[in-house]
Amino acid sequence: MNITYRQNLILDFIREKKGAGNKEIKKYLDEKIGDLNRATIVRDIDILLNFDLIKKEGMGRNVIYKLKKNNLIDRYINPQEYFKTDADERDVYENFNFDIFNILPDNLFSKKEIINLEKLNNNYKRRISDLSPVIMKKEIERLTIELSWKSSKIEGNTYSLLDTEMLIKENIKARGHTEQEVIMILNHKKALEYILHKKNIFKNINVSKIENVHSLVVGDLNIKQNIRERLVRIIGTKYRPLDNQFQIREALENMNNFINQKKVHPLIKSMMAVLLISYIQPFEDGNKRTARLIGNALLSAYDYCPLSYRSVDVVEYKKATILFYEQNNISYFKQLFIEQFEFAVENYFG
Repeated sequence: MNITYRQNLILDFIREKKGAGNKEIKKYLDEKIGDLNRATIVRDIDILLNFDLIKKEGMGRNVIYKLKKNNLIDRYINPQEYFKTDADERDVYENFNFDIFNILPDNLFSKKEIINLEKLNNNYKRRISDLSPVIMKKEIERLTIELSWKSSKIEGNTYSLLDTEMLIKENIKARGHTEQEVIMILNHKKALEYILHKKNIFKNINVSKIENVHSLVVGDLNIKQNIRERLVRIIGTKYRPLDNQFQIREALENMNNFINQKKVHPLIKSMMAVLLISYIQPFEDGNKRTARLIGNALLSAYDYCPLSYRSVDVVEYKKATILFYEQNNISYFKQLFIEQFEFAVENYFG
């Protein structure tokens, strides 16, 4: 979803006015950026309608446009505009928002989004049902290599994709890299093998299951396991996660209660596990790696295609995560998550 500056102005105006018609929008844009052709504005409005960001009410001359999503959690925020402001100058939630679980709706994906994603996943399920055991094993290996590489890269690992392939398939270490980088990649492999082998236990998640995956993610890396007892800081944001062990455990349990609800769609369960574990930061290190693997555990448990994140831009992924930390807003992360699901379905198990 790419929103232009002009389209973002339209969104801001509709949000401020709580609804606006074509004439009002044109007058506002003319004042902000100069005289515009009416057809140009109509095209912009059509794009916002297609992106499911606004809705149309009324008929004829009485048509007005309102925000489709006007609540904190999923209203559109332009990430390019947002990150033009330095971290210390942004108006953000600096501390963990204890109300986050009360504002999370069950329908974080629109009906249209769910229909499209279900079509994709039905294609995925049809394809894997036709795969031979040999091809299935190769596809899982390919997914494992690409997830291990990209998830590690997001955390600063400098291994290339080809070097990661040689490490996982041939146990050949690349020159010029630390042993910690090697262990980080191999730990991803162990953790993914575990969640795929034990897929049925992840239909419901709990603190113990998350801790088990974390122990595989950080094994042999001199990182303390189990829920942390002190504050951790995050680069690039004023947001400070919880520093009380009991509150951290309570937040994890509240997250599990939300995710374990039957009425929450599996894709939403997965996405919110990735975001909320990252937000809570329950461990001294390895939180986001654990979050991505728990997200895949949920996808696998419900027979949805797991993600490798291979095509995601590392900087944009971090921006989307920080937007959730600072504004409790999922709009940009949801966009990236859907793109990665589409990528996974199109590129694996074919």
